[in-house]
Amino acid sequence: MSRENILQAAALIFQKKGYHATSMQDIADAVDLKKGSLYHYVDSKQAILFALLNEALELILERLENVAEQEISPEQKIRQATRAYISFLAENPSLSSVLLLEYRSLEEDYKKLHIPRRDQVDQYWREFIAEGTAQGDFYAADPGLVSKALLGILNWTVTWYREDGPLSAAQIADQFIELFLVGLLARNKN
Repeated sequence: MSRENILQAAALIFQKKGYHATSMQDIADAVDLKKGSLYHYVDSKQAILFALLNEALELILERLENVAEQEISPEQKIRQATRAYISFLAENPSLSSVLLLEYRSLEEDYKKLHIPRRDQVDQYWREFIAEGTAQGDFYAADPGLVSKALLGILNWTVTWYREDGPLSAAQIADQFIELFLVGLLARNKN
């Protein structure tokens, strides 16, 4: 038994039942531990949620940082970041669900630690959009607002995407990319 096994099991249960409907006993049962033994690995259900949120953000931020470090056009950054983001959501459905649907369950102390990290994700998107706007490739009067709209569309995917659905994650990403870029293209461009 490892802490990672417990976190993976908790993510699955949080995805299925929701954070508030999940008990520590549910998590202990899922990993064949007595409830008391679970506390040798984790301090609390809040600590589990916080660890899962951190893990998800770490993986997303790593992907976005890889895109940001490339010397490519802002349009290519939007394309690659969208593909990387949708790919993360598709490859990590439980973790994604916890990140996007359960973060509100964090208690205030944990929230204060989580929100600045979460905001780093938005910051990458704002920078990609602002860079394209500064270069005249995009038209975005408010890159922060555009970023929030873009992330809203991407994040909602976690509620309806199915691996066995009619479109692959890559196809969904490509369709979203076209939707975003048509809306962002500078008005004097074709």
